[in-house]
This record gives sequence, C-alpha cells and structure tokens, in this order.
Amino acid sequence: MTVAPDTPPVISPAPPVLAEVVRSGFVEGRHRGSLVLLGADGSVELALGDVAAPVFPRSANKPMQAAGILRAGLDLAGERLALAAASHSGEPFHRDLVQKMLAEQGLTPAQLQCPPDLPLDAQEAETYLASGAVRDRVTMNCSGKHAAMLAACVLRDWPTESYLDPDHPLQRLIHTVVEEAAGEPVAAVGTDGCGAPLMAISLAGLARAFRSFVLAAPGSAERRVADAMRAHPEYVAGTRRHDTWLMSEVPGALSKMGAEAVQAVALPDGRALALKVDDGGLRALGPILGRALALLGVEGPVVSRIASAPLLGGGREVGEIRATF
Repeated sequence: MTVAPDTPPVISPAPPVLAEVVRSGFVEGRHRGSLVLLGADGSVELALGDVAAPVFPRSANKPMQAAGILRAGLDLAGERLALAAASHSGEPFHRDLVQKMLAEQGLTPAQLQCPPDLPLDAQEAETYLASGAVRDRVTMNCSGKHAAMLAACVLRDWPTESYLDPDHPLQRLIHTVVEEAAGEPVAAVGTDGCGAPLMAISLAGLARAFRSFVLAAPGSAERRVADAMRAHPEYVAGTRRHDTWLMSEVPGALSKMGAEAVQAVALPDGRALALKVDDGGLRALGPILGRALALLGVEGPVVSRIASAPLLGGGREVGEIRATF
C-alpha cells in the first residue's frame, strides 16, 4: 500500500517586530505588528506586515459609527458629537455630558447596554473608587457612543431594546458607512467589548477611512465628526491620553485608538496611518505611534511625548520600550 506523504502545513510569516522592550540594556521582549503609512495622495508609502488582512479596529471604528448616527438624522455637534466618537476616560466632565445626552432624549442610564465599568484612565479610576463609587454604565468608556445610538433610535422611532443587534437599522447604516469610508467590504462582524457590532477591515482600509474623514466635504457627516473630534479632543479621550495630546498639538490631526493596540491617524492634507500591535500590547502603542508620526513628517514635542515609554526598576528609570523601524 502506498501512503501519500503528509502535506506540510502552510505557515504564515510572523509580523515584523515593531517595538522592543529594553531593560538595563537587555532586550527582554518584543512586540510584533503591522503598520501602513499613506501619502497625501493616498498612496502607500510604507507597509510593514500584512496591511491588507482584516483586523478588528475596535474603537478606532468609532468615528464611522458616529457618522452613521448623524446619517440617521441625529443632529449632534460640538462636545456631544465628540463624545459620540469617544473612548472617554471616565472623568467627571465625560460622565456629566453622557447623563445630559440621555436626559435630553428622555432616556435613562438603565437603557444603556454597554457593561458597567470603572473609568478607563487609571488615575481617574483611583479617585473614582476612593469616592465610594462603583462600576457604572455611564462610566464605561463607550457610554457616549451608546447614548448617541439610543438617541438616534428615539428620533427615528427604531427599537431601543435591540439597538446593538447587527440587523438593527442603525447598525446596518453604520455597516454601510464603514464600507464606504474604508473602500472595501467588511470582512467579518463580531461583538466589541461594549457589546456593539464590530466590523473588520484591513489596516489599509482603516487608514483610508480616516483620510476620507479629514478630506470630506464641509457639512458632510464624516467631516462633521472629524471637526468635532479635533475641536474637542478631551471629550474623545481624556486629560492624560495620546489622542487628546495629538489632536490638541498637531493642527488638523484626527486620531483615535482602539483596544488590542490599534491606532489610526489622519492629517489634514490626507497623510494617514493605521497600525496594530499583534499581541494587543498597549504599552508598545506610544513608541510605535511616535515613530510612525515622525516618518509621516509630524514634528514637535508631542511626538516625543507620545513615544516615551520608560521602564522602571525600584522606582527609577532603567530602560524603555522603543520602536525598531
């Protein structure tokens, strides 16, 4: 009897190392990932790893979700629109505005279907717990988005109890916005940490989406979202967050991070980037982002501030996480 030889398994190449962890001069760890940089004309200037493979952008999809909410007819602007696209830190001004957004539509926090949580910002979480507060839906970093989704449903007389169903009219509209902005079909639909439908696109598509928002016609849903985020970056993130720093200090920059170490940025002339750290290591995000911004030609103290990731030993600096490209 002739036995056919085993077919060797197909092994995909590992993503490149984008950052290394250096302690006392010794490389003790590495973070792999993928990154794409687009020029002002939309062409790919640098691609590291597989930037055409689909990923879940996580909260980097929020500008597109906010644009879908506007297309549904909800007239948000200013801080409210920025908060609809936010992964907020859970600071008092974030929580207060979420409460107001709900009350304005006759809604209550109990109708939010995001899970109860502590403030995303570690320093704010300590203050919050010290006050005797407990996990709450309003405090969860996605509560602004959920409040806006509910408000759009009230406006359109769509069901509020099923607003997170992928087949809900609002979620189908958001699905369309994601595909239009990315210039490619959604590869998969999952469930995000907040419970909302999550659309997978490539990193190249994510960079194109952010580029399309900053270049969109004034008054369009996409441009309104971009303008609100850039005008009120503290509502998109928080006092001590990279997105806030970048949009505050680089004129016209649009920036949004996502869980599992995803980041997208677009500059007003159309330059853009998107990246993902393969292991989801958020500690590597700043150094990689700082290097990517420098390669896009962004200058200034904010780039060094974002890239800084010191390692401590005994309470003093003994190393760093640094980009390798």
